[in-house]
Amino acid sequence: MQMENFAPMMFGGLVLIMLIGFPVAFSLAALGLASGFFAIEMGWFPASFMANLPLNMFGILSNELLLAIPFFTFMGAILEKCGLAEDMLDSMGQLFGPVRGGLGYSVIIVGFILGAITGTVAGQVIAMALISLPVMIRYGYNMRYATGVLAASGTITQLVPPSLVLIVMADQLGRSVGDMYKGAWGPSILQVLIFAGYTFMLGVFKPHHVPGVPKTARTLHGWALWRKCLRGILPAAALIFAVLGSMGGLPGINVAIATPTEAGAMGVVGALILAAMHKRLTRPLIWEAMVGTMRLTAMVVFILIGARVFSMVFQGVDGALWVEHLLSGLPGGQTGFLIVVNIFIFFLAFFLDFFEIAFIILPMLGPVANKLGIDLVWFGVLLCVNMQTSFMHPPFGFALFYLRGIADTLFKEKRIAEPIKSSDIYLGSIPWVVMQLLLVTIVIFVPQTVTMFLDKDEVIDLDKVKIEMPAEDVQPPAAAESADDEQKRVEEMFKQGNK
Repeated sequence: MQMENFAPMMFGGLVLIMLIGFPVAFSLAALGLASGFFAIEMGWFPASFMANLPLNMFGILSNELLLAIPFFTFMGAILEKCGLAEDMLDSMGQLFGPVRGGLGYSVIIVGFILGAITGTVAGQVIAMALISLPVMIRYGYNMRYATGVLAASGTITQLVPPSLVLIVMADQLGRSVGDMYKGAWGPSILQVLIFAGYTFMLGVFKPHHVPGVPKTARTLHGWALWRKCLRGILPAAALIFAVLGSMGGLPGINVAIATPTEAGAMGVVGALILAAMHKRLTRPLIWEAMVGTMRLTAMVVFILIGARVFSMVFQGVDGALWVEHLLSGLPGGQTGFLIVVNIFIFFLAFFLDFFEIAFIILPMLGPVANKLGIDLVWFGVLLCVNMQTSFMHPPFGFALFYLRGIADTLFKEKRIAEPIKSSDIYLGSIPWVVMQLLLVTIVIFVPQTVTMFLDKDEVIDLDKVKIEMPAEDVQPPAAAESADDEQKRVEEMFKQGNK
């Protein structure tokens, strides 16, 4: 066997172990080690090459940027349990409810705001479904719309800063987290507008799918209603500004005064303050948040270690060159590469978690994108937009699983009169997946949706550079001696020499 044929075999083995269903972290490590020992036996690289593996592991564990993950996870876990979602959904629902599709608008807006402060899909989908789904059913909302908007609004969390996916993207692509966050704001806002536009169109053409809530159902009016809305929005906005602004992750802020890890720690403090304001800061809440953070962080580290074992051996057998030759020769240049890669990521998301895609696939694609002249911030945000769909498309979308479980719980607790069919959940997700793919298409062909918020590189035209030296004060030269005086001075010197 030739070494150039082994890299495609390793990639095929990678796809195979993904389909088996065994935990990817351990499968990757086993595949990488087995491939490495086989390569040593074949003489493709020396045994000392594998001795670098422990150093790689220590390099992963000492990566300061990845320390931000447990901080942001803990912050999100505290916020999803502190009652902020309940207050915001209640107040927004009463504010927008009388409008056609008003409950849908409130779910979309609250999903965007919560996504900007929590960063966790599971807790957000569960919290919003528990609160909003019974209300939407009670007032006659179409079941497929109700389940679809709840799932889709929860997945916005993947894209809205401070998304954990963007932190991983920044680490794998070698770009700053602040730039990734700035680049993600444009697609995030555009996604919300697309969702709201779809809701508006339903209100126009199928008003019976998204009816308005009777004004008599309001429990708050006037300033009391606005005060409750602002009570949820203003502290959340202050926390967003403090966390993202301190690390340069907001448009218009070009100076970072904190690292992502420090900003995450500050976010944890802010989350604890918000929980105390809502009188939910209890020992069980903190313990549950700590356990959830520990599990997620351990999962990320194990996936990263397994991916590093595989990628090190894959690089050793020139797998990077094989991927580069495979993708750089695609027709269409940058656009062709981006279309093929996004189709590949979309189907891969049926089987893999977003962390697995980021740690396994991104290191293969990043160098090729860079060589093709693609802005890596744009590339990373584009893939993040695509990976939103991993939570939504049937049959493995986790957001749909969460909704299925919540629907059963609500029926058992008699909060809804009839059970929700799985077909309504899955079919209801399809329009929202199409809208997410529409955003992918827009970001591919209109990169300004990402780059418009990034700091512009200052371009200097060397042909127009002028160097001006300050004028120096020059003493006026002494009056020139006349020729006769000079001749006399020379004769005197000779006379003195002859004496």
